[in-house]
Amino acid sequence: MTNKRMISMSEHTPNTELAVTDENQKQQGLPEPQKKKGRWRPALIWLVPLVALLIALSLAVKAIIDTGPKIDVSFRTAEGLVAGKTTVRYKQVDIGLVRQIDLAEDGSHVIAKIELRKDASKFASKDSRFWVVRPRIGTSGVSGIDTLLSGAYIEVDGGRSKEKKDEFTGLEVPPVVSSDVPGKVFFLKADDLGSLDVGSPIYYRRINVGQITAYNLSKDGKSVELQTFVRSPYDKFVTTDARFWQASGVDVTLNASGFNLDTQSLASIVAGGIAFGYPESSNAGVANNHSHFNLFDSRSDAMKEPDGRPRHIIMYFNHSLRGLSAGAPIDFMGIEIGNVKSINVEFNAQYTQLRMRVEAVIYPSRLAHGKELDPNGEIFRSFIQQGWRAQMRTGNLLTGQNYIALDKFPKAKPASLIMHADGAAEVPTTPTELSGLQAQVSQIADKLTKFPLVEIGQDVRKTLNNMNTTIESTDKLVKQLDGKVAPGFQATLDDVRRTMQSSQSILSSDAPMQQDVRRALQQMTRAAASLQLMADYIEQHPESLIRGKTPEADRDK
Repeated sequence: MTNKRMISMSEHTPNTELAVTDENQKQQGLPEPQKKKGRWRPALIWLVPLVALLIALSLAVKAIIDTGPKIDVSFRTAEGLVAGKTTVRYKQVDIGLVRQIDLAEDGSHVIAKIELRKDASKFASKDSRFWVVRPRIGTSGVSGIDTLLSGAYIEVDGGRSKEKKDEFTGLEVPPVVSSDVPGKVFFLKADDLGSLDVGSPIYYRRINVGQITAYNLSKDGKSVELQTFVRSPYDKFVTTDARFWQASGVDVTLNASGFNLDTQSLASIVAGGIAFGYPESSNAGVANNHSHFNLFDSRSDAMKEPDGRPRHIIMYFNHSLRGLSAGAPIDFMGIEIGNVKSINVEFNAQYTQLRMRVEAVIYPSRLAHGKELDPNGEIFRSFIQQGWRAQMRTGNLLTGQNYIALDKFPKAKPASLIMHADGAAEVPTTPTELSGLQAQVSQIADKLTKFPLVEIGQDVRKTLNNMNTTIESTDKLVKQLDGKVAPGFQATLDDVRRTMQSSQSILSSDAPMQQDVRRALQQMTRAAASLQLMADYIEQHPESLIRGKTPEADRDK
């Protein structure tokens, strides 16, 4: 048992015995025994951390391989953005996540650090656009209502460029048209923006075919350039001679043809809009992408024939031009051939006299169906020699607006067309009809002023005095007649009355004279009847004048 115990102890405590043996050998001066090196065998327990390490490495490699590009998008404010929660979406599909939001060094904006998915690396192209989707109410409608419950997120419109970049500037307003919508972009040049805005519709035959996507002020500041987008297949109707005009609001026209109300739609009244068309006789081809056009104020201006080369004219007036303003039409026999550009006052060298200077532009081609008419002014020179003059007339009695008419005045003073060194033509003028009427009234007033009213008044006063004297004399004469002559007249009237009464008694039916007269009349009536019978008998028996009246028996034979 002792041996077994020793063996057991030796098996369980080999290191202790070796230590004791080494110590005894050192004390006895014996050399140290050499240890025999054996092959190391790993334990199975080390496999677990090794497998875990391999799994971790594979996950890390996979994470590195699956990680997409990291980009920085700057926004004016971080409203609605939360790091680690705000997602980046494309057509409502999550393609990235906002990892961190930092403030710019100058504090003017914030920078959202976004990590995109590996399969969304194409959205890091140079022409991609990012914006924050929030609830918005605009002219184009209401959008972003779903974010009231889910929270704001970043929407991306992927570009088509192959060039990549990692820094972008986010849009404060969502783009009107996404890059995947087919169509064409056109640029319009206008004098001012008017009621137009980004998102304002574009109409073709009252159908909404596009929108305004952007606008910028020109470099010289004298015009506005609008970027528009027309969707396919409507973009094929934009030809090289297409005409664009503002369809904003309501166009009201009152003329000899009646009352006309023209508008594109209710949306164009509220948000403005643009319409386009082309002449009916047009056969032009389809316009290319990024073509440029002019934007007119109205359809009538857009559809007018080209005016050709303009001619500058100058007119001088010696009376007030109240009611005449820049833009007033120049009328030639009912045809508008130009408009007024400016109105100024011109003094002489001594500043003792002045006259009103009106500068205008006319288009002679409007009188020749679009053809260039008389480039040297010979026809207009002949017209002026025949009595044609410029005259200001009233165009609207309600508003008091005036215009300039070129008309013929046979009694006008002789004049000629004067050509200035800058090419402008000085057209002679004639006073307005109202000015002529005022001159006539002034002449009548001068004549009335020279009329001897004072002397006439004195003569009238003398005449009235003489009339008063005559009236007094007449009154005295009447009084004398009433006192002396009137009694004699009264007696005469009494005699006349008695004579009339006697005549009435004689002519009454009971008077003897009246009865005698009645009998005489009856006898005259019978005598007339006898004469009538005798005349009839003689007419039938004219021989009775010689033979006499024959007996009744002989007549019967």
